[in-house]
Amino acid sequence: MPDLEIHPGGAAPGHEPERGVAFHFDLGSPYAYLSAERISRLFADAELPQPEWKPVLLGGLFARFDRGSWAETAAREEGMREVERRAQAQALQPIRWPDPWPGDMLHAMRVATYAKSIGRTVSFALAAFRQAFAGGRDLSVPDNVAIAAAACELHPNAIAKAAASGSVKRKLREETDRAGDRGVFGVPSVVVGDEVFWGDDRLEDAVAAAARAG
Repeated sequence: MPDLEIHPGGAAPGHEPERGVAFHFDLGSPYAYLSAERISRLFADAELPQPEWKPVLLGGLFARFDRGSWAETAAREEGMREVERRAQAQALQPIRWPDPWPGDMLHAMRVATYAKSIGRTVSFALAAFRQAFAGGRDLSVPDNVAIAAAACELHPNAIAKAAASGSVKRKLREETDRAGDRGVFGVPSVVVGDEVFWGDDRLEDAVAAAARAG
């Protein structure tokens, strides 16, 4: 399965590790959704500080590392069934796939970047993920993004203005570039020091690494 691949390397040569733990996500990724639903609990149960949630544009990482989505390969059906099994094992609502999926997440990720700038990354990301994969709503439609934003008290006019702003566009590009510099080439990825843990199946490994790092 694509989610079970192990990343062969760490951060880029000469890159200084950042402090803390970072959870990189894109709202179009169902595996990132699964991780988002449990990462806070896992870190809390381990009595560790919460990771910083960082929105990145998966398409940008694909372009940088010359990769593509498993959802556009022969592994699509197998991967979808695996996501559904994992959601059931986590006692989440049954997966409802947006149509189309995968979709264009650029607007949604710009809104996520704006939400991060005002301290609402987690609440917006969870609301948006649930709109997509529990509600089956296409986040490439701005109105569906606005519904998720309203759930965490973000005004539709504010998110529309922010998503169109040069500063938010630049922040998303910069965050995606920084993630790539650290060795993140897909999502979900948790970075602990200079170690990259890619995939929902490696979330527990990331927590263990964070515990070792103290």
